[in-house]
Amino acid sequence: MTRYARRALVASPTPPAQAAARELADADEWCDLSEADVVIALGGDGFMLDTLHAMLERRRPEVPVFGMNLGTVGFLMNEWRRHGLEERLGRAKPFKVTPLAATVRGNDGRSHQLPAINEVSLLRETRQTAKLEVTVNERVVMDELVCDGILVATPAGSTAYNLSAHGPILPLDSALLALTPISPFRPRRWRGAILPDRARIGVRVLEPGKRPVSAVADQQEIRDVASVDIRVDRSRELTLLFDPEHALDDRITMEQFIA
Repeated sequence: MTRYARRALVASPTPPAQAAARELADADEWCDLSEADVVIALGGDGFMLDTLHAMLERRRPEVPVFGMNLGTVGFLMNEWRRHGLEERLGRAKPFKVTPLAATVRGNDGRSHQLPAINEVSLLRETRQTAKLEVTVNERVVMDELVCDGILVATPAGSTAYNLSAHGPILPLDSALLALTPISPFRPRRWRGAILPDRARIGVRVLEPGKRPVSAVADQQEIRDVASVDIRVDRSRELTLLFDPEHALDDRITMEQFIA
């Protein structure tokens, strides 16, 4: 029996991804995203995040996504190959990715609900450093962090912006979150924290008029925020499919040994 009989094909607008999509278009019968048992995504990591967010927006997080890399890094993708898709889907290894849910409150009093698969970041908007109060489970753990920003990363996102900010790499099945400062000035030696993924993390912006801060959930940004509350959203677990020799957990582990 064919695995994942109803398949949707989506592709980044870049020329390589569009060329690959044309190659695959006649090789299979494709359906709409809303009817699919599996989604084949062609592009890079950014396009994979876009595709996963589309599954959340369509309330179809249970539908797995098999990505093929036509971008740059392709950390969340498999190798692009024109042939053998049927066999690859039959052997593919599923990995669950649990997104974050961020409640962002603006200085205008409005509230926004944003999902994030990689990370939620708070970033200074001007030349002025940000001043932030940090809470964990409603307890103040840092009354004033002076910095360029701070981020909360999932294990799947720990090798992205979090790693660039000198945060820790988290194993995919670790049930942990990384809380990582971005260019901290005071306290200068604070390097962040590793927290259980059941923790609720809050960040309140101090002096928001003088030191405005934006919140970014993956690629979606809200400017001039007053506070952000972040938690894991277990009700919307996503599934990525990988070739067994290209498994995401192995890639995350090996990333620790790259100089």
